[in-house]
Amino acid sequence: MKKEHIHQKLHDIVKIYLPQDVDASAIEPSSHLMQDLGINSAHLVDIALDVEDAFDITLDEKDMEAMQTVESSVDIVTVKLNN
Repeated sequence: MKKEHIHQKLHDIVKIYLPQDVDASAIEPSSHLMQDLGINSAHLVDIALDVEDAFDITLDEKDMEAMQTVESSVDIVTVKLNN
């Protein structure tokens, strides 16, 4: 699966959990999920679960902690899909 496709699916997942005052256009590869996009810790867990379902992968605690930015999340999914 190409990174662009992974990024698009991740974008679609993340935008569901954005606070009302943050527009989906703010989601960039360098966006920090909590600091830049205002996603709270409970929603980070929801995002991780949705990512697991969308890509049919399993994320461990280390993976979830590393999912700080959109790009780092794409990288983790890419590695998981290639293993």
